[in-house]
Amino acid sequence: MKLPYSTPDLPGVGGTIKTRDEDFFVQEIPLYEASGEGEHVYCEIQKVGITTFAAIHSIADALGVSSRDIGYAGMKDAHAVTRQTLSIWGTTPEAVMDLKLPGITVQWASRHVNKLRLGHLVGNRFAIKIRDVEPTHVVRAKAIMKVLETRGVPNFFGEQRFGRRGNNDKIGAALIRNDNIEILRLLLGDPREGLDDPKTLHARAAFEKRDNETAMKFWPRNAGMERRVLARLMKTHKPSAAVRSIDEKIRRLWVSALQSKLFNDVLAARINSFDKVELGDLAWKHETGSVFRVEDLPAETTRAAAFEISPTGPLIGYRMTLPEGHPLEVEQSVFTTLGLAPDAFRQPGQHRIKGARRPLRVRPTDTELSAGVDDDGAYITVAFTLPAGSFATVVLGEVMKAKSDEAQDDTTADEDTADLPETDDA
Repeated sequence: MKLPYSTPDLPGVGGTIKTRDEDFFVQEIPLYEASGEGEHVYCEIQKVGITTFAAIHSIADALGVSSRDIGYAGMKDAHAVTRQTLSIWGTTPEAVMDLKLPGITVQWASRHVNKLRLGHLVGNRFAIKIRDVEPTHVVRAKAIMKVLETRGVPNFFGEQRFGRRGNNDKIGAALIRNDNIEILRLLLGDPREGLDDPKTLHARAAFEKRDNETAMKFWPRNAGMERRVLARLMKTHKPSAAVRSIDEKIRRLWVSALQSKLFNDVLAARINSFDKVELGDLAWKHETGSVFRVEDLPAETTRAAAFEISPTGPLIGYRMTLPEGHPLEVEQSVFTTLGLAPDAFRQPGQHRIKGARRPLRVRPTDTELSAGVDDDGAYITVAFTLPAGSFATVVLGEVMKAKSDEAQDDTTADEDTADLPETDDA
């Protein structure tokens, strides 16, 4: 699904991102500082060209500790320069500072009392270069960012939440429905030319024809999960047994993608008024993160205009509180379209997902924009800070807009004579 813009009437700058790792910089803003005492060593690492998990395994091997004893607050992209904090049990600050690993630099190390957990961060600071642009279009970027600072950024989940094949949410829906055959079809079949490499394409096509032996022959060795699931299916001839062989963390990721899809659909349905509360809304207090029902609409409208509160959307689950009135109608319409309801997420022994609420918008802060030229050509740099769990690619989508949209927006502008990320974005 293509996400709608909140600034459709403002032309974007076009361009491309992530042509070079160093063009995309992100730094975590920690929830708390290391105290200097305790059995865990906190450290900030800068990594380039590797995933968070790869960095953790490399550090664990170098220090002789278990990767399970390394905590992290968020996931960061491989194709970027990223700074994030880790906690490590069973080592010393001196040993951490002495690490010399490819693609990893330790910035500092200090002790603390507890292990770092997912979500233990306030937000992320981004500085991103947009390439293949006209530098003077920085004026367009500034106009868009001014609107986003005032009205807010639609708090969509970025496309990376849905995986390289863009179907994590579909697998999640099949899991909730206990449709094991559909799970295996999406995981092992569904061949797509242009997306799958030749061997994978052969493997998926063979599975679609129920030729499991040929599929196993063609699955690449690095497709460990797919090979393991297929082997289990071939041994037991039971789809349910094959699905049970999938790691629980992966299955939860798929269900999380389904929650993200439902949230995005609700937000898309409210894109024209995502900054306004309605009677019956469950509103988010930005200062505390607490949620309350909107009953005094005039008073809460004033608070929403001041960005003190925002409407929320569903992270669906069996204990999630539902809004009332028109906001409830929007959410139920989305649930009905996918044939799901909150109670479907109450499955004893399997996928018991409580659910939560998420604000429909967030405010980018400390924004900075500039233009320049280097050896790789012209660029526009967009820098901003977002709360944890929000996606920089959504901001960039507003600033850049698709090329087809850009052409259409340019025409409108001339006539008037008057631009994604569990889990984070990088």
